[in-house]
Amino acid sequence: MKHILVTGGSGFIGSNFVRYWMQSHPSDRVVNLDALTYAGNPENLKNIDDSPNYRFVHGSICDADLVAKLFEEEKIDTVVNFAAESHVDRSILGPEEFIKTNVNGTFTLLEAARNGWDKDNTSCRFLHVSTDEVYGSLGANDPAFTETTPFAPNSPYSASKASSDHLVRAYFHTYGLPVLTTNCSNNYGPYQFPEKLIPLVIINALEGKLLPIYGDGKNIRDWLHVEDHCRGIDAVIQNGVVGETYSIGGCNEWTNIDIVKLVCKHLDKLMPGDSPKSDLITYVKDRLGHDRRYAINAGKMKRELGWEPRFTFEDGIEKTVQWYLGNQEWWERVRDGAYRDYYQQQYS
Repeated sequence: MKHILVTGGSGFIGSNFVRYWMQSHPSDRVVNLDALTYAGNPENLKNIDDSPNYRFVHGSICDADLVAKLFEEEKIDTVVNFAAESHVDRSILGPEEFIKTNVNGTFTLLEAARNGWDKDNTSCRFLHVSTDEVYGSLGANDPAFTETTPFAPNSPYSASKASSDHLVRAYFHTYGLPVLTTNCSNNYGPYQFPEKLIPLVIINALEGKLLPIYGDGKNIRDWLHVEDHCRGIDAVIQNGVVGETYSIGGCNEWTNIDIVKLVCKHLDKLMPGDSPKSDLITYVKDRLGHDRRYAINAGKMKRELGWEPRFTFEDGIEKTVQWYLGNQEWWERVRDGAYRDYYQQQYS
C-alpha cells in the first residue's frame, strides 16, 4: 500500500491522474494538495470526495509547515508533483507566480521529502512532472527531443520548469533522494481548462465565436492523451530507475491549424450547422517567443518500461469533443468562476 501525495491534483492532468490511480490501485491512500488557483477545480473529483482512501487538502506547495505536516500525518512515501503554473501566455504577462510555484514550491517539496524520509528510503519515490518546453524549439527537420537534449527554455514558464528539473536532479546527486523526472508533450482530454487550445476551439465553435490562431498556424506540437500520460507516470513510478528522466510523448505531431480543422470536422459531424465550423478560423498576432516545434522521442519509455500510447489522435480528439459536448455545465461553471462555489460548500 502506497501513501501518495499528489500535488496539483485538482487541475487537468492531476485530477485525471488521481482518478486513474484510485481505479488502478484501489488500496493505496491518495492525498491531494492543491491551492485551487484559477485552473484548480475541486469539481473535477467530486465523485470521489467521499472515498475512504482519498483526502483533499487546500493549500500551497510553498507552505513548508503544511507540507511537512502532511508527510508526518499521512506517512507519505510517494510524491507525484503536478503543481505548477503552466500557461505560457500567463507567464509572459506575469512571471512572478511561475517562479514562486514552479521553483520555490518544488524546493519546498524536495526539502519535505529529504527531511521526512528515513535514510532507508529505497521504497520511496519523488516523481516530478515536467514538460518538453524546457528543451526549447525544434527546426522542421531536427530530431525529436530525448532525455539528453540540452535545455534551452524560451518563456518564463519553461524557464521555471527547467529550474525545477535541475533542482530535482541535484537532490538525487547531492542527497540521494529517490527522484524520477518525466517530461511530457502537450496533453489533451477531459477536464482541461478552457483557455488551452483544444477546449478553447471546441467551446468557441459551439458558441459561434471566432477561433483564434496564432501567427500562420503552423507551429507544431506533439499531442498526448491525458490517460496515456497517466499510464506512463504509473509505469515510471513502478519500474523507473531512480535518478533517471523519462520522456512521455504522443509520437503525434500536428500543426495548430490542422488540429483546429480536425476539431471542426468532428464538431460538424456531431453538431451540424448551416456552415462549417472552420469558417470561424481567424489568424491573430503571434505570441511573444512562440516556439515553432516540439516533438518527443519516447523510445526509452517503450524499450525500458514497455509503455506506448494507446490513443490515436483521431480517436482521442473525437472522445474529447464528445466529453465537452456532454459536460457543458462543467465548462460553463469553469469559465464564469462558479466552480469555486463547490469548494466553499464542501470545505469551508
